[in-house]
Amino acid sequence: MMSGDSFETSKKRSDEIRADLAVNPGKYCMLTGDRPTGRLHLGHYFGTIRERVALQNLGITTRIVIADYQVITDRDTTANIQDNVYNMVIDYLACGIDPEKTIIFTHSHVPALNQLMLPFLSLCTEAELERNPTVKSEQEASGHALTGLLLTYPVHQACDILFCKGNIVPVGKDQLPHIEQTRQIARRFNERYGRVFPEPDGLLTDAVLIPGLDGRKMSKSYGNAISLSATAEETAKLIKKSQTDSERFITFDPDNRPGVSALITTASLCTGRGEVEIAEEIGNGGSGTLKKYVTESVNEFLAPIRERRCELLKDMDYVKDVLHEGNRQANEIANETLAQVREAMGMVY
Repeated sequence: MMSGDSFETSKKRSDEIRADLAVNPGKYCMLTGDRPTGRLHLGHYFGTIRERVALQNLGITTRIVIADYQVITDRDTTANIQDNVYNMVIDYLACGIDPEKTIIFTHSHVPALNQLMLPFLSLCTEAELERNPTVKSEQEASGHALTGLLLTYPVHQACDILFCKGNIVPVGKDQLPHIEQTRQIARRFNERYGRVFPEPDGLLTDAVLIPGLDGRKMSKSYGNAISLSATAEETAKLIKKSQTDSERFITFDPDNRPGVSALITTASLCTGRGEVEIAEEIGNGGSGTLKKYVTESVNEFLAPIRERRCELLKDMDYVKDVLHEGNRQANEIANETLAQVREAMGMVY
């Protein structure tokens, strides 16, 4: 885990970058992405997608990887992966990602990116890989044996970031060890072979932890998430069957009333209103009134995204073209970077 000092240093650097982004957007290249293990949901939107759109619109060079190879780090199947990938592209576009400004690409379709794995692996020790807290937690959560792919997961992420010379990566505090490992790989490569890569910084996000409908973290695997692709009716049904408690008077108390408070937070995010304000307004109306208010808030918020999704679903050729063009551009960038790596390593024959 990171020490307090390292976190403070990362936080200070992140704050400096955030202050500079609007002033000098051209200095920055951002890499971010998702694993296509299911549909994107409100947690993804408020946790990451909203900020990606904002940074893209500031003029930051933006790359989004759909990390399809990383699906099998902790799963035994790639069932539904094509559908998940296409729906991910649709969700990105519906939420405001602009393919004229942002390259969207899939991990598996950029061979030169993945070729960086070999020299990068030579720059890490086994102990360093095993120490990564994310690797440990993901292995425990999956219940699988530690596979070679999961062990080297942070190195894959280093390839994703460095192939496009990414110098900022939006992350939560728990992902900072990945950024530190990427910085270490870049530094060691540059010291050993000559400067090719920047040392990227984590751009710490202020994203609130979005609770699921049961008070736990919103997650595809918990079945407590409102997908961006859900209809208004499906959303209403999900919220209606969410767990609250027997107390009629509505208060915002995440520790003692997780179910009720999760619903209030969801409404707060969608309306921009304060959580306590919402709770006080509903008061004696009970969970029925609360669920009605949350349903209306979520459906109103998602209406424009759903409308855009419907348009995109009618034009799948366009969706596929966005991905094909993104893959083409990512391959150009990766081939150029791999050529620089070979040159630095003296492997030009």
